Amino acid sequence: MKVRVKLFAMLRERAGTGNAVHELPEGSTVNDLWDAVRREHAGLSGVELKLLYAVNSEYVALEHRLADGDEVAFIPPVSGG
Repeated sequence: MKVRVKLFAMLRERAGTGNAVHELPEGSTVNDLWDAVRREHAGLSGVELKLLYAVNSEYVALEHRLADGDEVAFIPPVSGG
């Protein structure tokens, strides 16, 4: 199955891109996808932040099972002032 990935803020900067498409086996989870994204983009390998995960604009847990065509956003913590 193919899923679209959106990376935001410092994740986008470290990966060098904000968008990607990944092919995963059926039954894969958000956690499986995050592992694949970190393997593909060396700049993300050390990222151990508490991220938010959204599938098709709805917040989900890492254990959420993905479906073909899903759009998954990885959102780092936001600080502001």
